[in-house]
Amino acid sequence: MVLWGPLERAVLAETNLARTNPVEYAKVLVAMRRHYRGDRYAPPGAVPLVTREGVAALDEAIAFLRATRPVPPLVPSGGLTHAARDHVADTGPAGLYGHVGSDGSKVDERVSRYGVWSGALGENIQYGGATAREVVANLIIDDGVPGRGHRALIFNPVYRWVGIASGPHAAISPMTVCDYATEFAEGR
Repeated sequence: MVLWGPLERAVLAETNLARTNPVEYAKVLVAMRRHYRGDRYAPPGAVPLVTREGVAALDEAIAFLRATRPVPPLVPSGGLTHAARDHVADTGPAGLYGHVGSDGSKVDERVSRYGVWSGALGENIQYGGATAREVVANLIIDDGVPGRGHRALIFNPVYRWVGIASGPHAAISPMTVCDYATEFAEGR
């Protein structure tokens, strides 16, 4: 059994909603469109976010979702969750960014501490986003990210397992780490 907090459980539900019904999830992004003013995204009651691409990235994500076939939902993994938690605990308090830990570890090394993975392995990190919808929508929109790598991980049908961890970050809180694997056997 994977023990997650409310945000992590909601991120899984939100991710699986997008994966299993991308056309429906496009409506979530369409609703965000009215809050764009040039390169600023400013929903009511929130601090405006300055984007790199403005509404163009949002529109591209909407078109992507409308053209995407559903993929199976992700299954939670305790070992992948431990690996994600390690990265949050290591980099968050120090205000570090990226996929490399303070000890030089990469996602494959962190995941291998908790089990054996095979096939593909990937990691998404979102800084900021107080709700699961904000976390997942931002990863799907992937503003300013060449190749839309975060979005590609979410919708890649080879991924079956996921570990999710959220926690404080010294600069942009919270941070959420999602580790994905094709196959994962718990323990070593």
